[in-house]
Amino acid sequence: MPELPEVAALVHYLREHGVGREVTRVDVASLAALKTYDPPVTDLVGRTVTDVARHGKHLDVVADGLHLVIHLARAGWLRWSDSLPQAPPKPGRGPIALRVHLAGPGFDLTEAGTKKGLAVWVVADPSDVESVARLGPDALSLGRDDLAGILGNSTARLKTALTDQSLMAGIGNAYSDEILHLAKLSPYATAGKLDAESLERLADAMRQILADAVERSVGQEAARLKGEKRSGLRVHGRTGLPCPVCGDTVREVSFADKSFQYCPTCQTKGKPLSDRRMDRLLR
Repeated sequence: MPELPEVAALVHYLREHGVGREVTRVDVASLAALKTYDPPVTDLVGRTVTDVARHGKHLDVVADGLHLVIHLARAGWLRWSDSLPQAPPKPGRGPIALRVHLAGPGFDLTEAGTKKGLAVWVVADPSDVESVARLGPDALSLGRDDLAGILGNSTARLKTALTDQSLMAGIGNAYSDEILHLAKLSPYATAGKLDAESLERLADAMRQILADAVERSVGQEAARLKGEKRSGLRVHGRTGLPCPVCGDTVREVSFADKSFQYCPTCQTKGKPLSDRRMDRLLR
């Protein structure tokens, strides 16, 4: 899933390559992905891209006052092309959900797999999108005191709290694993019970992990961002491999549709976590 650093990189790329270009055509290949009908997506045609912004993990392409807001969800991506085919993509066939033609180049919004979550809105104000309106503060802007205020009354597990977009925006499954590993905190720690030292480590880890990932990603072509993300991960997606800090084996907790990774030595005092959602640490 694209998270804050990858979306920030896509914003940078689209600003460099798309701002100042006119939208000449929009092809909708998946009606399920289009979440609004008024104004219609055709209202983008003839408008010039004036800016590109980010709201948490949402991408916002601004065209003369209208906003094309995009949430790439778990398996979505943006594929830029200097020359798009003139024939529109066939609905229901292939991974393309939406194609935006600009004056010259353009981009496709694609989604792999059968479980579809990619969403697109055309709105006059990004806050008209419910998932944007309920976003918490941007994760990259938070310090220790901010985290203390956000997490202070939470009874959620720390892994859950970090990925709750209404608490803080931009962190998903992968970077939450990386942040918790660097901060040496258990994914199952209670968010509201962190002491001052743990909050300091968490704030430092958030800044370092996200800022480093943004620095690595910004300036990369869209096609290279997924590989760049994987190359910078230390525990996420590395089940069974040695922890780069202590050498212990990276473990995994699996749920119905996703999983997370952690290091027992670095994060849970050597105790493996149960591989069931509601269990506590194995005794």
